[in-house]
Amino acid sequence: MLSARDLGLEIGSLPPGPLNAITDVEGVAVGQVTLSAGAVQTGVTAILPHGGSLFREKLPAAVRVFNGFGKSIGFVQIEELGTLESPLILTNTLSVGTAAEALVGYMLAQNPEIGAATGTVNPVVLECNDGAWLNDIRGLHVKSGHVAEALAAAVPGSFAQGAVGAGTGMSAYGLKGGIGSASRLIRISGQDYRLGALVLSNMGRLQDLCVAGRALGPLIAERMKQEGSPAEQGSIIVILATDAPLCDRQLRRLAGRAGAGIARTGSHFGSGSGDIALAFSTAQRIPHSQPKESLLQFTQLHEDGLDPLFCAVIECTEEAILNSMLQATATTGREGRSRASLADFSELLMAE
Repeated sequence: MLSARDLGLEIGSLPPGPLNAITDVEGVAVGQVTLSAGAVQTGVTAILPHGGSLFREKLPAAVRVFNGFGKSIGFVQIEELGTLESPLILTNTLSVGTAAEALVGYMLAQNPEIGAATGTVNPVVLECNDGAWLNDIRGLHVKSGHVAEALAAAVPGSFAQGAVGAGTGMSAYGLKGGIGSASRLIRISGQDYRLGALVLSNMGRLQDLCVAGRALGPLIAERMKQEGSPAEQGSIIVILATDAPLCDRQLRRLAGRAGAGIARTGSHFGSGSGDIALAFSTAQRIPHSQPKESLLQFTQLHEDGLDPLFCAVIECTEEAILNSMLQATATTGREGRSRASLADFSELLMAE
């Protein structure tokens, strides 16, 4: 499937990374399991922020909730401590418990000290509701083994986007949504940094859809002979990774800019939508065990140097959403319901 850039849609002015994906940030890996058969349209996407033990070497992290109609877990401890100590699992709403249990099992197997010689672990699972249209969400088709498989499949480098993994049954702007990603290269005070975004898109009304600043939703709705939706219901999850040295407070500021990227595609964060961003930095690791002197030393960018990263977040989020829709194939699921792909309207996207 074509990406936004394949169609000549260049979002913003910052250059993309080599893969134009979250995995341009060194150490970040993505693994996915796709369940697509008739009424079963769902799956799992796993994100590993670095290749070591996240429990023993945590990362600075922060969460921003734009609209809280969601069932994700693990945010309370991130808000309090500003650290991430487990991989991130994305799946459907009713599979959050299953995914959390599987992620805990994964962490216990890697870290025999958890719950014995030290405290417990904070599993982070994020979700969107794929049962509103395409998936038989009541069937609880995601099992613990699927989560373990996604975690085991996580590798650095390129990965599939669109109707895959957690994005298999998602809808966005009345079309097919799913997994999308993008990245940007940033230079601050002579130093080069990378920032990447991965989105799970499941939000928006077709009449509101904007593509690279153009209001194309009404044109597509007319082509489909489809009336506008009365309310925006759904969700979007945005995961941001950067190798820039930032503290958790600065990462919260970055996560807040994801809202601007979402809004550029036309969403107004409707009352029934769960819109959440989570950001982490791979630049420095925080040891689980207290050092002898209880003193940690870290480097962080000055606040006045953050503007290029803010721009990168907005550009990446917008482009990742478009990629999630363009690379998603048209899908038929529960009760014969279907979603067309944004790529089916490529002639409108490329029109002046």
